[in-house]
Amino acid sequence: MPVGITKVILGGVKTAVSIPDGLFESAEGFAKRQGMSRSELYASALREYLAEHEAEGITERLDAVYAGQGAEESRLDPVLGRMQAESLPAEDDW
Repeated sequence: MPVGITKVILGGVKTAVSIPDGLFESAEGFAKRQGMSRSELYASALREYLAEHEAEGITERLDAVYAGQGAEESRLDPVLGRMQAESLPAEDDW
């Protein structure tokens, strides 16, 4: 058998995390029922979690910007307000 180096190109980064046994078993069952790999499930869950929580940082930064303005200065143009409201997804609960 020839001896050498096998080059492998992976599509992602491997990592190890510790999670409770019950959560792992639930995730395994869910992934199997959905016909997806464990990696696909964890990547999808992280992507959704990060997207949901990125907005929190934006809100905090905007609050800090507008905190020093008086009531007159912080009024939103009605046309801009309507455009912003119309751009929100319908399923968001406010």
